[in-house]
Amino acid sequence: MRHFRPGWGPSLIVLVLLPVLLGLGWWQLGRAEDKRELLAQMERQSSAVPASLEQLLAEGAPAFRRVLLEGRFDAQHSLLLDNRTRLGQPGVELLQPFEEQSGHWLLINRGWLPWPDRRQMPAFDTPGRRLALTAWVYRPPHSPIVLKNPAGESWPRLINRVDAPALWQELKRDGLPFELRLEPGPAAYAVNWPTVTLNPEQHLGYAVQWFSLAAALLVLFVYLGIRHAQETRHASSRHPD
Repeated sequence: MRHFRPGWGPSLIVLVLLPVLLGLGWWQLGRAEDKRELLAQMERQSSAVPASLEQLLAEGAPAFRRVLLEGRFDAQHSLLLDNRTRLGQPGVELLQPFEEQSGHWLLINRGWLPWPDRRQMPAFDTPGRRLALTAWVYRPPHSPIVLKNPAGESWPRLINRVDAPALWQELKRDGLPFELRLEPGPAAYAVNWPTVTLNPEQHLGYAVQWFSLAAALLVLFVYLGIRHAQETRHASSRHPD
């Protein structure tokens, strides 16, 4: 210990910060692995043959599962999901109830619409004819932050989160409790859906940053400990007891 005396202050700082920095690094590595699994699942489902609605329900409606639908949109009850930016341009996503020929109601996201002027609602139209569509099951990768949707009775209605069960309860309909997103085709707007917010490589980059900070903290701790020991020995040699 004559050559290493870090002192109580630096020791306490390292004791607190080092586990935090290492934990954040390992957390980012875990997130990278989760994203790899998520992207692999998306790839498998996107290449799978679309299921019928009955088959989808029998499978438990797994995330990203493609499905063939036939029915009509309900043009009277449209939802506009706010704060959906694409390439720096503000916009919304249009969601509408869809009555499938089986009798089930589904909440379908028809895609993104620009909204440059918030003084008036975005313009969109709803096909009145019977449609054959291909969509896929969207399930958020994590629990969304629960925000209260803006109150309002008029339609189309601006919302800040998708809550399919609440919509079916309000409309008194037997609907499925998840969102489906359209593939390109009839009734679709901009459906170049983003895959993940951060890709695995970005999470790995953040992990490297956290581990680098932990290493720098240790190096600084050792340097200060050695220097403090040297200063203490120097002071003792100049002023011996």
